[in-house]
Amino acid sequence: MWWLQSSPQGIDKRRTRARGRILALLLAATPLAAAPPSLPAGLGGEPAEEERPSGSGGPSLPAGLGGDAAAAGTDAPAKAPGPGDRWEDFLEALPVEGFVEGRLGRRTQDDPEESPTTLQEIRLQTARSGRWADLSYRFSADWIAGKGSPNRSLDLRRGEGWLDLREAWVTVRPLPSVDLRAGRMINTWGTGDLLFLNDLFPKDWRSFLLGRDVEYLKAPNDGVRVSWFSDWVNLETVVTPRFQPDRFVNGEEISFYNPLAGRITGRNDPLSADIPNDPEVALRAYRTLGAAEYALYGYVGRWKSPGGSEPDGTALFPRLQVWGASVRGPLAGGISNAEIAWYDSREDAGGGNPLVNNSELRFLLGHDRELVPKLTAGVQAYLETLLQYDSYRNSLPPGMPARHEYRQVYTLRLTRLLLEDDLSLGGMIFYSPSDEDAFLRLLAGYTATDHWRFDLGANLFAGTHDSTFYGQFEKNSSVYAAMRYSY
Repeated sequence: MWWLQSSPQGIDKRRTRARGRILALLLAATPLAAAPPSLPAGLGGEPAEEERPSGSGGPSLPAGLGGDAAAAGTDAPAKAPGPGDRWEDFLEALPVEGFVEGRLGRRTQDDPEESPTTLQEIRLQTARSGRWADLSYRFSADWIAGKGSPNRSLDLRRGEGWLDLREAWVTVRPLPSVDLRAGRMINTWGTGDLLFLNDLFPKDWRSFLLGRDVEYLKAPNDGVRVSWFSDWVNLETVVTPRFQPDRFVNGEEISFYNPLAGRITGRNDPLSADIPNDPEVALRAYRTLGAAEYALYGYVGRWKSPGGSEPDGTALFPRLQVWGASVRGPLAGGISNAEIAWYDSREDAGGGNPLVNNSELRFLLGHDRELVPKLTAGVQAYLETLLQYDSYRNSLPPGMPARHEYRQVYTLRLTRLLLEDDLSLGGMIFYSPSDEDAFLRLLAGYTATDHWRFDLGANLFAGTHDSTFYGQFEKNSSVYAAMRYSY
């Protein structure tokens, strides 16, 4: 978002205070590397859950001493099914799958622009997938009750209201080497860990910053995906007939820095946006050579979050083209990745319009590996270069904070699995030395049974300046808890 990337000259007192908060976030993440770690974990995705053991694995007792009568070869009658068994049978017979989840969140400090409560909702997901002849399908929808959702009119495009239709697609194979998928779907490209360069599919930044499950960071879009597979290259095209923006921060639930107002704004002054209806196209060509996967990307559409503004403050989505490449493969005992993207801002090619995003070059390097059994670490280095920087600086109105020509972000993720992998602890910190701000995500998740899961987490922000990407969200720091029953 264009207003999330500006960076003013700091005030000494605020810089000192913010540096202390950033240091505190860095120190909070460090103990996670100790074994066994005790801080909450999981920042981003959940580790894949392993199959739960079906029993103790010990020898059975002889009949008459508490062992299984049938196993002992006796004629004892089978145990009558209890209420728990009947409930399991009922769940197995349901025509849909999904979960029921309750989630609560609260700010850790006062924000005069927003409510102290960040999350207060109950979510029911119903999903069904299957095959019929040569056609496969999936339907998934979330029914939401809680803070704000019943009072908003239903808008599937913006992700507002009491229903969030996540998936509704069908896939056919007209040719042996071609897959065709049409409907509402979720797509993911690129190699970054919560840093996106060539993934130009919509994101739900509100859910991510409020503390919903990380699966909700990816928002759905309506379109057609055509995949062609061959021995030398694979091609994929996603066509979205009507532009699908990010579910961006607009002040209704999360306060943010508005450069036109020159201050933090929130629910009393929400951002209005003019969302266009023209199509967008994303392209990917990829193949595997040896153990590494190489990919080329292209995108023709618009900035996914507001990338410009009218003089009256109405947010705009200027035209954008993105071209990039990535590689991912094993290296130094782990998995490494590199990615590059050129953001060609078509409505400000010369960089002279301060109300429209300049073109950018983005670079990413990353590496993940297991440090010791059940403890994994991932690091990333990200660089964002603002092109036509001199034209940009010369065009800025007096008093408007300026972005840095080079914005750097470094990330560290630590994840620890305990209690036969039922307990996952992890944390991920994003630190920008150029912007002097940081963002720390913590998550502890416990899978009590095949059906019950409990989460505790925190999203903590710190920064020297109100106008930087993470610094503007400092008063949106929050803690949250969730309880999910899957069926």
